[in-house]
Amino acid sequence: MVGMMGAGKTAVGRALALRLGVPFLDSDHEIEEAANMTIPEIFARDGEAFFRQKESQVIERLLDEARGVLSTGGGAFLSEANRKMISEKGVSVWLNADLEVLWNRVRHRDHRPLLRTADPHATLKALYEARVPLYAKADLVVHSDAQTSIEGMVDRVLEGLETRPDVLEPVTGA
Repeated sequence: MVGMMGAGKTAVGRALALRLGVPFLDSDHEIEEAANMTIPEIFARDGEAFFRQKESQVIERLLDEARGVLSTGGGAFLSEANRKMISEKGVSVWLNADLEVLWNRVRHRDHRPLLRTADPHATLKALYEARVPLYAKADLVVHSDAQTSIEGMVDRVLEGLETRPDVLEPVTGA
């Protein structure tokens, strides 16, 4: 699962994994566990470049070790190496939510280090505009809106996956 913060990668990913009977993996959670720090603490102490390097290492390890649903951090798919790795070892699914849906989901949370600015909405908008062209390179695009339930989103993802001959086998029986 790839996409902006607030797109629903974790919620939809968890429900999708449950429906498929496979493990749910979250690269941000794995990074925090390995570092024994939160992502905002890692950003503050070591900077974004360090975090992105560790993020790539964790994503590679998770893709090699387990077959399941992986939720990546919002910036993970910006790296060409990560995009290639994810597509070679799995299927990238972009949960494509519009800016206002994302803002409504993240505006009351203070754990997003990239939004700790004087104008978080403007920051989110700039991130959104910069990232959308890269997210559009995902193997599948699934529209995420404020009206569709998590289970409805899982249905949309599964419908998309069924169009992929390379993943029909793992999805069968869902």
